[in-house]
Amino acid sequence: MTPVELSRTVLRAVRCAVDEGELRVAVPERVRVAPPGPGGCGDYATNVALQLARPAGRAAQHVAEVLRPRLLRDPGVGDVVITGPGFLNISLADAAPVALVRQILRSGTRYGHGDALQGSTVRLRAVSEVRAVVHADVVARVLRSQGALVHLDDPAGVLIRPVPAPADPAPLGPDAGRWALLYPAPHDRPRIGGEHLVQRESNPLFRVRYAHARTRALLRNAGDLGYGPEPGPVAEARSLLRVLADHPRVLAAAAAQHAPDRLARHLVAVADALPPLLPAVLPLGEEKPSAAHRARLALADAAGTVLAGGLSLLGIDAPDHL
Repeated sequence: MTPVELSRTVLRAVRCAVDEGELRVAVPERVRVAPPGPGGCGDYATNVALQLARPAGRAAQHVAEVLRPRLLRDPGVGDVVITGPGFLNISLADAAPVALVRQILRSGTRYGHGDALQGSTVRLRAVSEVRAVVHADVVARVLRSQGALVHLDDPAGVLIRPVPAPADPAPLGPDAGRWALLYPAPHDRPRIGGEHLVQRESNPLFRVRYAHARTRALLRNAGDLGYGPEPGPVAEARSLLRVLADHPRVLAAAAAQHAPDRLARHLVAVADALPPLLPAVLPLGEEKPSAAHRARLALADAAGTVLAGGLSLLGIDAPDHL
């Protein structure tokens, strides 16, 4: 279950409570879910009860108690704990991470693409400067991933005008050059230097592409051992599952805000959450491949798929060998 799907689940719970007369309040258009803050627990948390308390004329704790049993009816929700003044902390059911991996592998590099902007037309134009041109190209790609019809170089379009590059990025090559222009927020001055080419962990682009290449290597090595990926429960992978589930929300936000840096930084988060999983993907010594190995391989495959899809939207190659 992705954050977008969980948000819809929370909205259904609110609508159900209103329809059954437990709450007298207008159902909001959207509800935000996010990783729990200090004092929270579970996989995600929402402040919807605090948001609805005043218009409902009830204490937030009461609103949370009304919503909790309705959330628990959803098969993707394992538990709901109320903390603080009325925060709903939601733990996903054990089957939800398996379903998420299946969804990613089924969707491939189009995972996170949606139809939220279906039927909308967006017109863009960029100032005559290399960073602006690259930004406009990626903004168009991300908007199209959400179903928008995009017209580039439209004189009446929204002006794409990030802080200009201080130097020509061409000497970095097409991939590192694009990353140097896209990774900083549009209002930040990009750095055009050799740090984007170094093959070490201090370079975010290297971490992303190396993480992707490692997942492809694991698939090849597992194939040599006679087994392939099969989604299943994976212990100690909450951080990775959380960032993978968050991918559709990040794409939607990057499209809405014309902010390709949000996608670039998200890919770094995926890459940084992957290493703890990797040592246990392949059998060790005389160990035989098991269902646990196949499940870990499927999760690694899903992470590599998200990295490849995200890099493609940025116009950057995702090599299988690095």
